[in-house]
Amino acid sequence: MNYLETVQWIFKRLPIYQTSGLKSYKPGLKRILNFCSHLGNPQNFFKSIHVGGTNGKGSTVHMLSSILQEEKYKIGLFTSPHLIDFRERITCNGVLIEKDFVVDFIRKNQKFIENEKISFFEMNTALAFQYFKERQVNIAIIEVGLGGRLDSTNLIIPEISVITNVSIDHTETLGNSKLKIAFEKAGIIKKNVSVIIGRKISKEIQFIFFKEALKKNSPIYFSVKEKEDFKYKMPFEADYQDLNRSVVLKTVNILHYRKNIIVSNQSIKKGLKNVIKNTNFKGRWQILQNKPKIVCDIAHNEEGIDMINHQLKKESYNKLHLVLGFVKEKEVEKLLKYFPIESFYYFCQPKIDRKFPIDDLKILVHKMFKNRSKISFYSSVEKAFLSAKERADKNDLILISGSTFIVSEVLLYYL
Repeated sequence: MNYLETVQWIFKRLPIYQTSGLKSYKPGLKRILNFCSHLGNPQNFFKSIHVGGTNGKGSTVHMLSSILQEEKYKIGLFTSPHLIDFRERITCNGVLIEKDFVVDFIRKNQKFIENEKISFFEMNTALAFQYFKERQVNIAIIEVGLGGRLDSTNLIIPEISVITNVSIDHTETLGNSKLKIAFEKAGIIKKNVSVIIGRKISKEIQFIFFKEALKKNSPIYFSVKEKEDFKYKMPFEADYQDLNRSVVLKTVNILHYRKNIIVSNQSIKKGLKNVIKNTNFKGRWQILQNKPKIVCDIAHNEEGIDMINHQLKKESYNKLHLVLGFVKEKEVEKLLKYFPIESFYYFCQPKIDRKFPIDDLKILVHKMFKNRSKISFYSSVEKAFLSAKERADKNDLILISGSTFIVSEVLLYYL
């Protein structure tokens, strides 16, 4: 198979939670343990940093990667989901995994993957581990896929673990309360391995992490807002990135002083300043154009949408145009309450099985909104986005949000 045929096989044959939902979710570590054993346990050949949390983990891993790249470390980065290119999930110093490596990996392991019923994410995880081993990275930064305790990435024994925050999301798999979700995320705390906890976490949740760290003899650190944080500039307009910066700075500090992974102050400054350039980071309050200003953000749960709402209050615009779509498991009513009621709404559905169908969305929205004159419904993201662009004046703001998959389809216009 060539690369295109290989990727088609991957998407066709392997169950993908992000697009298909719960029917494709395969928790547990048995399959990934067997697969990695089959490969010679590549995860044992490099140092790593393990990052979990409901929101902010994507931003955190990209900031960490950029800082360590500036220090001239060779950095592997494993993230999910991808926005445009499948290879975004696995990079080395900001460069996508080579197509030939993907093809060769599948060719060598296709029978094992089929016979053992390896899932899409398990295959990706093993592919990343093998790639980082063969590229001899100094450090691999591994983002948790879902939860933590039963996530495929939880094979690694990292130099440090990071939990950015806890909020309600993926309740069908992780539990319907913050306490249950925190229990799952605490699963990445390893014996004798330091763990960093992000800001904006309740005392009740902090106690869960503290208790788990105590049981594992793991030093635990809670990041806090420091005055000097603001001397480290970032190329982001969104204030919520301040929370992620605090976690990153605390993590780098512990790496430097406890793990002897040297990071200079200059590398921290340059790394945060150049995070987009160094890692090709996308999708978080990303400004696509001006006049009209068009912004996309992959926020898709209550806390994420609330942060978007706070950012909108700081923006200056004439009219607000919202291009929104969702996936099935989301409590859409709760999410919509965070957006300004006077906005123009362009509802749509992504091209995935897990989409929140536009007909169902129409019923729900009609129950919530009395004034429907500013509300439109579209069968595709393309139609919704083009309609918003057509109606917006140069002093307006267009925001695309609600789902990673909505943002992904819009980003295709800006390649």
